[in-house]
Amino acid sequence: MNTFWATSPLSLATLIGAALTTGLTAGLLYAFAHAVMPGLGTLGDAEHLRSFQRIDAAIANPWMGLAFGGSPVLTLAALLLHLREGGAVLLWLGAALALILATIAITAAVNLPLNAQIQSAAPSFTDATALRERFERRWVTWNIVRTVTSVGSVLCLSAALLASPTA
Repeated sequence: MNTFWATSPLSLATLIGAALTTGLTAGLLYAFAHAVMPGLGTLGDAEHLRSFQRIDAAIANPWMGLAFGGSPVLTLAALLLHLREGGAVLLWLGAALALILATIAITAAVNLPLNAQIQSAAPSFTDATALRERFERRWVTWNIVRTVTSVGSVLCLSAALLASPTA
């Protein structure tokens, strides 16, 4: 084994960065699942939609983009930097990448289109009850799924850190 690859500060920093950005993503999705959406669920229909719309508008910012977009990029980079090591670290990184890509796919296929429906209905929210019925249950269900996939990715990245000779 080439010792540069086994002890590279770059490979370790990339793996730590992947774990950090994925952890931030998982934490955000967890907070939505267990605090934000249950809290919004106590509001009336128009108030619920208006509040969600404002949260959605606020979350579209560079810091969130850095964490959400950085997670798969850094996970892939960590995988590539650890290719020569092989073994368990590579398996954990592959699983982490698959799980965070699943998180992003769910976000792109389900959550973002639902968010766009809320954005396009604002500010009037005509027939707020019907819109909420089409939106809330599906959004919450798929957010829980992507919470599980992102937390799973964090667990895999943690295992990769423990399995890495750079640790």
